[in-house]
Amino acid sequence: QLQLVESGGGLVQPGGSLRLSCTASGFDLDYFAIGWFRQAPGKEREGVSCISSNGGTTNYADSVKGRFVMSRDNAKNTLYLQMNNLKPEDTGVYYCAGTGEYGTSVCYSEENEYDYWGQGTQVTVSS
Repeated sequence: QLQLVESGGGLVQPGGSLRLSCTASGFDLDYFAIGWFRQAPGKEREGVSCISSNGGTTNYADSVKGRFVMSRDNAKNTLYLQMNNLKPEDTGVYYCAGTGEYGTSVCYSEENEYDYWGQGTQVTVSS
């Protein structure tokens, strides 16, 4: 069974950092393009970042560029989202999502391109 599980969310003060993890089971992460999305209270879900299966392409939303960085640990079948200089507007439930794109340099910012979703992890940025 293909499954994605996010972890690492929590409460952090503005300017702080968190590292989210997205761990895959049932498939190798490097066969999939992975996207991170978030949904703030009362708002629609939005794309945050994505990475292609071969790692050659990464894209970030303008709102997080220069603050968020993705990385991958293939041995642990885990993708990370390092979030620095967090702002209150980064608050929301963060989801990782995957779609099969083995060996390509493609990733997507649109949620309807992804087939598999995690359950989400809450990030709250507040003083």
